[in-house]
Amino acid sequence: MINRSALDPDDHARPPGAPAPLTGLKVIDTATLFAGPFAATLLGDYGADVVKIEHPDGDPARRYGAQADGVPVWWKVVARNKRSATLDLHTDEGQRLFRRLAADADLIVENFRPGTLERWGLDYATLSADNPRLVLLRMTGFGQTGPYAHRPGFGTIGEAMSGLAHLTGTPDGPPTLPSFPLADAVAGLTAAFAALTALRARELTGRGQVVDLSIVESMLGVLGGPLATYDLTGVMPTRQGNRSPNNAPRNVYRTKDDHWVAVSATTLSVAERVVRLVGRPELAEEPWFATGAGRARHTEELDTAVGGWIAERTRDEVVERFEQAQAAIGPVYDLADVLADPHFAARGSIISVPDPELDAIRMPGVAFRLSDTPGAVHSAGPRLGQHTADVLGELGLKAEDLSALAAKGVI
Repeated sequence: MINRSALDPDDHARPPGAPAPLTGLKVIDTATLFAGPFAATLLGDYGADVVKIEHPDGDPARRYGAQADGVPVWWKVVARNKRSATLDLHTDEGQRLFRRLAADADLIVENFRPGTLERWGLDYATLSADNPRLVLLRMTGFGQTGPYAHRPGFGTIGEAMSGLAHLTGTPDGPPTLPSFPLADAVAGLTAAFAALTALRARELTGRGQVVDLSIVESMLGVLGGPLATYDLTGVMPTRQGNRSPNNAPRNVYRTKDDHWVAVSATTLSVAERVVRLVGRPELAEEPWFATGAGRARHTEELDTAVGGWIAERTRDEVVERFEQAQAAIGPVYDLADVLADPHFAARGSIISVPDPELDAIRMPGVAFRLSDTPGAVHSAGPRLGQHTADVLGELGLKAEDLSALAAKGVI
């Protein structure tokens, strides 16, 4: 095990006396794996009391990905700032206790297949009868309605059916899927916004509502430009590798010391700086250079000029020269580079969170910074059922009640 006792100081804590912006918001997170739980994580980062309801066997995220000293790493990140309570919702007693928890909640996050909550007697009509201000955030692959509603849908399916995979990869290669849960992250970000929108509407109407969020539709939302372009022009976008059909130079280039850098010249002024820097100022005088589409048609010529210049220099030299020229560049980092980057360290982009099982764990900090009411990470993902006694104790259950429920397998 890596000794993390000397990691970066605890710079993720909220300043003394600063309020958490979502203090007082109670969230019940019953979702599994990543899209729904990520939405709840974002809310917890800014002060919401997030109660993670897990089956007594544990959330599937506890068994996903790598482990460190037998501890699930992904779980520690996606379940940060949450309390873990176990409850078997397949049982009558589990459903009864869940209804009691929902009666005092502001938001429930769930991603069961459509009809599951209804089958358990936990539909919105039932829950809102006791709590009219409740917001129910329902996250599925395809939404609650439509011919695909009952299909299982993970992030990978959203990446495929939204058109993302079709647009990703090399021109002569197959469609490419990301190696991490990109669609889940996009859906989680969308869901956090949706939840806060519904809670804001509650302030205006006095009542809660149901949020129907689809992973596929979340991905469609970020691919609107290519979709509308095809609809209006009939031109089907194709895979471009690391290039762009709208601009050039835009690519990744290998350096002399066998690293990679990414160059993006989206605007004319930046493109001019790049070709001057690499010793080809005459390219900027060409008529085609004046527009992004024109430069994209001459990608080969621009890539040869930029790539050839970069190949003769080290990564550090290339980045320094581009910065001096005020041209956009970024080194292609691996995760070791991310953890060592001085800018990320200075901003607290990567934080070290104390943890009783791992000593400490480094993970991304809060998603954004608020000047007066900042977010904070105060704990990594909890042990299974670590807070069951606390959560159910808030309903008035005593130790003997918990023992009886455990004997029945309800918790």
